[in-house]
Amino acid sequence: MPLQVKRLLLVFAVFIGIMLGLKYFLTPDSWREYGPYRGNALKEIVNQVPKFVQMEDCAACHDSIAEIKSQGEHNPLQCEICHGPGYRHIDDETVKMEIPKGNAVCMRCHTKNAASPSGIIKQIDAVEHSEGEDCINCHNPHQPWL
Repeated sequence: MPLQVKRLLLVFAVFIGIMLGLKYFLTPDSWREYGPYRGNALKEIVNQVPKFVQMEDCAACHDSIAEIKSQGEHNPLQCEICHGPGYRHIDDETVKMEIPKGNAVCMRCHTKNAASPSGIIKQIDAVEHSEGEDCINCHNPHQPWL
């Protein structure tokens, strides 16, 4: 066997040995306990505290917006659906909530789709309806009927 082949086989053997060593030392003990998952991840996830904010929590400080929203079609929706997670804002008022820009947030629910219930959710062909304008240029999400 030529010398370069022997050297190449030696390099491959060392590489495979390093990979097996890394796999042995870096693979958690609970790996494959529940299929191709780390079993301890379930315990970690269960111990996490949910971080959802209810509309009542938002209304405690933003009562005027809550009053307007309570009279509209978006009343049953949680504020976090459009504004993102609110727990950081509740803990620290200097953390600002997301103010949706563009049409992407509105189109999550209002995109014209034959599979969606059109009698419940107003469906819109965004390109035809808005002609490139953002939804909030014409519609206040808290009072979408105006």
